[in-house]
Amino acid sequence: MIQGHFFEEGKKLKYGMVGGGPGSFIGPVHRAAIAMNGQAQIVAGSFSPIFEETLMTAKELGISEDRAYKSFEEMAEKEAQRDDGIDFVSITVPNYLHYKVAKAFLEKGINVVCEKPLCFTIEEAEELMDLAAKNDVEFMVTYTYTGYPMVREARELVRKNILGDIRLIIAEYPQGWLAEPIEKEGQTQASWRTDPKYAGISNCVGDIGTHIENLAHFITNLEITSLSARLETFVEGRRLDDNAFILLKYENNASGSYWPSQVAIGNENGLKIRIYGTKGSLEWEQEHPNFLKLSLIGEPLKILSRGNDYLSESAQMYTRLPSGHPEGYFEAFANLYRSFCNKLSAKKTGEKSDELFPTVIDGARGVKFVHDCVKSSNKGGEWIDASFKIGGED
Repeated sequence: MIQGHFFEEGKKLKYGMVGGGPGSFIGPVHRAAIAMNGQAQIVAGSFSPIFEETLMTAKELGISEDRAYKSFEEMAEKEAQRDDGIDFVSITVPNYLHYKVAKAFLEKGINVVCEKPLCFTIEEAEELMDLAAKNDVEFMVTYTYTGYPMVREARELVRKNILGDIRLIIAEYPQGWLAEPIEKEGQTQASWRTDPKYAGISNCVGDIGTHIENLAHFITNLEITSLSARLETFVEGRRLDDNAFILLKYENNASGSYWPSQVAIGNENGLKIRIYGTKGSLEWEQEHPNFLKLSLIGEPLKILSRGNDYLSESAQMYTRLPSGHPEGYFEAFANLYRSFCNKLSAKKTGEKSDELFPTVIDGARGVKFVHDCVKSSNKGGEWIDASFKIGGED
């Protein structure tokens, strides 16, 4: 079972949240995931641009009124001055605010957890990377799917060369919820995701295509060298893409194909990745996350199941329940926070920590990926250099 560093009440980490007020989907998910681990407690927040809503949310969460802030700027300033200030902030606001909020807390030396996308521009991504390094703070970007135990197992299989040299990466993320113009009906999630002011230069690739990119990189550790993308907008009047086809080449000369779509009627959250090597292949689906298919040359298909002793230590340490008891989205989120909090706790005591979670560098890679896809599509799908050249690996 999963364990963390500090579970005693007096030794828990303290965190605050920006966003996550009334009507938020992702804010409560973050809070529930953190609570599952028992490693941190929420003590501060600026939950809404409407202060009355922030006060209401703070009261519901048992936060004292003096730590319910009118703005994220005030929160960063005052929490940094407190002897008992927060250890980290969780950023759950819409995309267009990610950069401003993250920057405010990084400049005060406060550790950051941020929803993806990290920001809108490559220049902003570089600045956030530099600030995190300069101020020696931890920065996690919540690419949730890297928290699933069987994704960790897939990563270990590739690292151990079980599949041989990687030849092909085929991944898709079909959804159907934007097949009609529901943003015109006032549907909140659709309204801001399809508006360039709030979502940036891409909807579909930026929202779910980046999950494909991150998952493929997390499992294989391969960098993209070039890509050809076609972004499409099928719903009349929509200003951003709702479907995309992306072809890729990787540093080892492997080929890839990504298909993110939000107009694929009949699909809900169909993230799926298949990786083919010279010795075998693997397949993982988000809607059936407890299983990993492994095929090796000359052997029958194996379906590996979460919670079994034959899995790697990496997969087992992220398993919370015995085999046969399904784990899913909340547990994956909690696994990321478990690693992040372990890292912070270790730093407090001067211990070494090798915890693995998506960092600001992964967030920057995603920003670069979106820009490269849009650039290629604007050139009629022309193959372009897509090497990740901003910053470097830890």
